[in-house]
Amino acid sequence: MGFEDETWWSRLARPSVHAWRERNHPLRLVEQTLAKDDLEAKALACYGLLVSSPGDAAFDAERVWLRFVPDRPVSAATIQFLAWCCDRLQAAGKKALLLIWDNASWHVSAAVKTWFREHNREVKRTGQGVRVIPSYLPVKSPWLNPLEVRWMQAKRHVFEAEAVLTPQQLAGRVCDHFRCPYEDHLVIPENVS
Repeated sequence: MGFEDETWWSRLARPSVHAWRERNHPLRLVEQTLAKDDLEAKALACYGLLVSSPGDAAFDAERVWLRFVPDRPVSAATIQFLAWCCDRLQAAGKKALLLIWDNASWHVSAAVKTWFREHNREVKRTGQGVRVIPSYLPVKSPWLNPLEVRWMQAKRHVFEAEAVLTPQQLAGRVCDHFRCPYEDHLVIPENVS
């Protein structure tokens, strides 16, 4: 079973945090700005899959898999992410993925639905691969996806109070937080609008 979601990791926005400080030295978070010569993205989009396999000692009981995308989540990047997840699950000996996610436009697009159909037909025909069974959460119900809570905890954990991180530093901290290796960014074809 896997809970899928996307989030943005901002280099500037600060999450709501609480911190202990001496009474005479309160913590002050200053609104960060980018230097005029900093042309890198202000935020990174990220796909995540919270993989759960209860009772399977050979497979991590619960782990988050991440892939960053250079622009924004779109159907083409979603398909790449799902294919990558299927490859990892197949390597772990899994046969199916019950995919639980929301109704984002790039989840319910014709391209993604076509990929599901073609992918599952190919798995059935060849007997190789991981079938994907999508299950959609009710509209406006983010609390039903346990990955949402992990995003918020991670944002509080990786933020920098006194400086602006580069996109590479931010991605590294996110991967460290989730104890997952950094993977190359997903590539969005140029003809995607």
